[in-house]
Amino acid sequence: MSKPVRLLVTLGDMAGIGPEVVLKALPQVSDRPAEITLVGNRRQLVALSQQMQLPLGDYPIIDVPLGTDQTIRLGQGDAASGDLSFRSLQTAIGCCLNHGYNGVVTAPIAKSCWLAAGHHYPGQTELLAEMAGVKRFGMLFVARAPRTQWTLRTLLATTHIPLRQVPDALTPEVMTLKLELLLECLARDFGVVEPWVAIAGLNPHSGEQGQLGREEIDWLIPWLNSQRQRFPHVTLDGPVPPDTLWVTPAQAWQQPDKKAHHAYLALYHDQGLIPVKMLAFDQAVNTTIGLPFIRTSPDHGTAFDIAGQGIARPDSMSAALNLAIDLALQRQTACLNV
Repeated sequence: MSKPVRLLVTLGDMAGIGPEVVLKALPQVSDRPAEITLVGNRRQLVALSQQMQLPLGDYPIIDVPLGTDQTIRLGQGDAASGDLSFRSLQTAIGCCLNHGYNGVVTAPIAKSCWLAAGHHYPGQTELLAEMAGVKRFGMLFVARAPRTQWTLRTLLATTHIPLRQVPDALTPEVMTLKLELLLECLARDFGVVEPWVAIAGLNPHSGEQGQLGREEIDWLIPWLNSQRQRFPHVTLDGPVPPDTLWVTPAQAWQQPDKKAHHAYLALYHDQGLIPVKMLAFDQAVNTTIGLPFIRTSPDHGTAFDIAGQGIARPDSMSAALNLAIDLALQRQTACLNV
């Protein structure tokens, strides 16, 4: 018998829609084998629950107090809300590392509010990796098609950097690290041991044999050939021209029995996330791979403009909770089978 999954859920920036989507999503996973503990400011959460008539239930709350003279105003993210969300995530990470929780589901934060509070991180992913003491980590986006049940998995080779820095940041070493992480994750978390993976090209038409950019011909194709030799059990396609890479997954999202890759390795942020959000804005989940615990997060932001209006959709948060539970159960099964 599987043990109940122990998950923490941070409330994100409490001036945004994080607490609302958490309260709306929790009843949708109430029948799953999970013990869920919330992490954030108790007083703010109780007040929001009463204001929006969203039952809080009997979920335990790890209270993260506001600082002296700090106040949170719905729809107005600032240094106070940023500092609270930062300390809430710190608290959750510490609990995962030291108190046996399987993982954390993180509601959205605002990077600008972290910066205003003096916390200089590109996002939650980087703080998670730093506190966990890992150098090998990646951002994997996962979504299950409601109609076909096909699963889209997209890993980013580079993440939160300016577009003009991407060609310099991409190296064979970076690509090797990301591919290794992806293959480990597919085997451990999804049970896919002989995967079919597509690797994106960088330039239009994957460089058109050097006419539209030389990255593919100079190093990406030689690197890909070397990885085919390293992983003979893996089918690696690429570099696939970026403008055609997403045709097959778009078809698989809508058409039953359409065969598509188990995973896609995109080379930069928008190359991967524009198609993911076009296909699966309300279903996509961001999961950080390479950590010693599970981390998932809805694939949307704080939406300060609609905070407190009761109209935020909890679909992505519900998907993040369900994926975290699924991954934890899969890891339990994998341990039992070792």
